[in-house]
Amino acid sequence: MADNELIALFQAIGLKEQRAKETVKNKKLALNLQNTISEAGITQSGCDKSVGDLLYTLASTVNKDASTHLGYLARAISDNRLNSSEQVAAAIKFAETTNEGINDEEFNRACGVGVVVTPDQITAAIAKHLEANKNALISERYKLLGPLLAQARQIPELRWANGVAVKNELEKQVIAIIGPKDERDVIVKGKKKDKESKSTSISNQKIPTESKTNSNMFFEGELSKLHKPGGNKQIKPELMERHLKETGGKVLTRFPPEPNGFLHIGHAKAINVNFGYAKAHNGFCYLRYDDTNPEAEEERYFDSILEAVEWLGFKPWKVTYSSDYFDKLHELAIELIKRDKAYVCSCTPEEMHTMRGGDSGGERKECVHRNRPVEESLIEFQKMKEGRYKESEVTLRMKMDMQSGNPQFWDLVAYRVLYTPHHRTGDKWCIYPTYDYTHCLCDSFENITHSLCTLEFRMSRESYYWLCDALEVYKPVQFEYNRLQINNTIMSKRKILKLVTEDYVKGWDDPRLYTLPALRRRGVPPEAINGFVQDLGVTTSNSTIQVPRFEKYVRDYLDAHVPRLMIIIDPIKIIIENLPDDYVEELTVPFKPKDSSMGEHTVPFSRIVYIDKSDFREQDSPDYFRLAVGKTVGLLYVPHCITCIDVVKDAEGNIQHLVCRYENGPGVKKPKTYIQWVAESSRHNSPVRLHEARIYNNLFNSENPAAHPNGFLADINSNSLEVANGSLAEVGLHEVVSRKTKNDYESVRFQAIRVGYFCLDKDSVIEEPHSKANQLVLNRIVSLKEDSKK
Repeated sequence: MADNELIALFQAIGLKEQRAKETVKNKKLALNLQNTISEAGITQSGCDKSVGDLLYTLASTVNKDASTHLGYLARAISDNRLNSSEQVAAAIKFAETTNEGINDEEFNRACGVGVVVTPDQITAAIAKHLEANKNALISERYKLLGPLLAQARQIPELRWANGVAVKNELEKQVIAIIGPKDERDVIVKGKKKDKESKSTSISNQKIPTESKTNSNMFFEGELSKLHKPGGNKQIKPELMERHLKETGGKVLTRFPPEPNGFLHIGHAKAINVNFGYAKAHNGFCYLRYDDTNPEAEEERYFDSILEAVEWLGFKPWKVTYSSDYFDKLHELAIELIKRDKAYVCSCTPEEMHTMRGGDSGGERKECVHRNRPVEESLIEFQKMKEGRYKESEVTLRMKMDMQSGNPQFWDLVAYRVLYTPHHRTGDKWCIYPTYDYTHCLCDSFENITHSLCTLEFRMSRESYYWLCDALEVYKPVQFEYNRLQINNTIMSKRKILKLVTEDYVKGWDDPRLYTLPALRRRGVPPEAINGFVQDLGVTTSNSTIQVPRFEKYVRDYLDAHVPRLMIIIDPIKIIIENLPDDYVEELTVPFKPKDSSMGEHTVPFSRIVYIDKSDFREQDSPDYFRLAVGKTVGLLYVPHCITCIDVVKDAEGNIQHLVCRYENGPGVKKPKTYIQWVAESSRHNSPVRLHEARIYNNLFNSENPAAHPNGFLADINSNSLEVANGSLAEVGLHEVVSRKTKNDYESVRFQAIRVGYFCLDKDSVIEEPHSKANQLVLNRIVSLKEDSKK
């Protein structure tokens, strides 16, 4: 069936157009879904979306052992015997243990067919469940909501209940017990606890303290459906027995970045998912560097990755490297050859591509070396290890299935020759394992229970399982989820490198980028990033997020956590004519109105003040409420208002200063508007003169820069960076800057009233507190309010 026909068929069962197109791109899933629809007896005219969703669930989750009963399972869905994803999961589990025909009665009993759980039964079961956990609920409050929901779904009498109804009833009864959320439920960053135990037994280890996470993310939606440790079937039962003995039944995940570049915001989601899932289930998460390509790896990337993970608030249980296992991986490669499941191939990359069907997707052919004797491949592999071949001259390939519909099964390369020294192993090796060979085996070595990765690896799942079973080693479970993609930017390392090397941006940490070092330098709080990715949740369909949605999380966090200061980006001088030359009044100003916890500070008010040019107009209008000639405005925190009475200009007509009157007499009406200001006072070292104020906008003009007909570089926004010189700040900035710790300049964050949220940039030069020699550089984190143009 042609791709357009498949898309139409998948839409007919209820898939949205974009998801249908993505499914068609995944050849294995597309074939599975097409067969499932056919077995269900559904034609091109389609079916109800509820049925279609379950057919999609079946097609995307059915395993090899259950696939022999695909027709039965599909018809059970179309006949409305199976009505939920939980029932489909139970049906697959039942089918994979049944070698002969399925007995209807046993199937119905195992899958809850015909079982109806009433609202009253749900209410009673939830009440009993919460009563048993009431003390913990009162103590832990909403932090316990996710785990309570996960436990509720395991209650036998609720196994086949409607999941949404169970969740709603649980939340309703929780509110009745502890009330709605309040300040006690605000997520804050946790303090470090005692050092980890040095015991090597996983079951005896203390769980390291990490940032607080939205635990509900891991107990709802797709992640709530994942298996428990021990639930993943093995080719040999003793493999699971050994696994559980070594892990104590703990959840183990890993975050496995390639150290060939800096992490970006998409990795922030992967970090939250992997570390967060383990934490939510009292387990552990490795940071494992996938360092199998010495040509692209640099020490600075290793350092930056660990720094980014810890900046986001997570602590790896262990830091490991794929290179830790190079010897073991080599031994297993020899074993794979001995089992006649790998062979040494002398084909060029171009020849491999042709044999895999080429660009046209033609007929696939097996390599002429595929059936060479095992002993011959062993000799050739040893010669590869000894450096007797040039790069790209030979490879070790896995003997998989060239006729499979899955490209990840077309005899993937396991080892290649590279003469680049490795940063950890030096020149010990001249052959290096590929990702396709290394990843699943390292997961196996580290007893990973849940190998969580993004959707582009969905087709790799089959080859992942194949290799573990071919070598008869412990087999983790791979689960794929949607990537975090944001518009108006790019996250390709190759394209970012081009931006950096060709000076479109000033390094990998340029605040206009969405790398984690760039976001950190821009002043984006890690808590805002974590909240953003956790609230997005995990799904199995890709989507792109608008920049304003991300910025809203940043803005909301900053609004609640940072002080407020008066900053004048583009100053205009005011002389208050009816105040004495030496007039100075000290005003006590809160760092945040209505929030005494942030403290207060003193600012001077004098005869000379500065306001922003945006707060003055020479030509007044009825809808303008700020300063104009003859108009009165208030100055924030100042007892009386001012009235502009004159404009003084130079010979070229440029404004030199404004002349105003201080309205401290009787009978002055309260002004409609108050504006920010900064006073001149040598005794107070006021104003604070800023070296630069940098205003960052989107780096690209369009939502999808890669789609520009002339390439992504042609889409760069020429106004992505605006630099203001001569800006002024009130003296409260000194106190805020003094809170800086070590070199964490970006931790100095504040709201510039009516301007935006700012942080201190690392380009700042700070000699000593309050020194005039200081050169302060500010970065705007986000605007004060969402830009209407966005």
